[in-house]
Amino acid sequence: MDEERQHYIYICSDAVGETAEAVVRATIRQFDAHQVKIKRVGHIKREDEVRAVMEEAAGTGGFVAYTLVQPELREMMKEESIRLGVRAVDIMGPMMQAFIDTFNDSPKRKPGLLHEMDDAYFRRVEAIEFAVKCDDGRDTNLLLQANIVLIGVSRTSKTPLSIFLAHKGYKVGNLPLVPEVRPPRELMELPGNRVVGLTMDAGQLHKIRSERLRAVGLPYGAKYATLQRISEELEYAHGIMKRIGCPVIDVTDKAIEETAGIILGYL
Repeated sequence: MDEERQHYIYICSDAVGETAEAVVRATIRQFDAHQVKIKRVGHIKREDEVRAVMEEAAGTGGFVAYTLVQPELREMMKEESIRLGVRAVDIMGPMMQAFIDTFNDSPKRKPGLLHEMDDAYFRRVEAIEFAVKCDDGRDTNLLLQANIVLIGVSRTSKTPLSIFLAHKGYKVGNLPLVPEVRPPRELMELPGNRVVGLTMDAGQLHKIRSERLRAVGLPYGAKYATLQRISEELEYAHGIMKRIGCPVIDVTDKAIEETAGIILGYL
């Protein structure tokens, strides 16, 4: 890679910097930016650390995204931005100011509150463990304890969706629907509003399964990836979903975040 063409984005935080990095990565996905390098500098406590990050950004021609809750560090960031001519994007500042102005409240100014090990943190951990135990129909006895159960044929994003939703604190099970395997009793006992069906365009599914075969070294013509087999599975799955009376989402060309948002709208 040509180093002269490399673009740098610096993430500066007095906590771990995950909030700013999530915003930066979401932004990068909107561009054909294959030569962007993210450098994260966390747990900043002193003004000289802010100065060092800004000087490095000035040297590489990059910019800085920051989440600093301490007012003196935020002020130093603004001063260095002006002095060095480096763009600095305040991720949390405008939102905090809006909260102050609207609700006449004051922030705690404590770094890392988003990732504090409180009750919500332990609920997320429990939900992730649940999703792993219930992945791909592994333990159907637990399905009745799930907040959400995702069903669909193979390769319709059930597992990544389960983990994504688990990180938000929801206990999610997922179950593959295969014509040769009878759905477990637990699935049929769940109310329809706790089950979500996932489907996909047969042509798109054919491409995904064919690529999967290639990745694991199996022959291209395996039954698993034929259009006939895929159509049979989709028809069978739609029948089960109709029988349960659950909502069905077509995940063709949908991002995980988009599908998750739709699912959460059902709850």
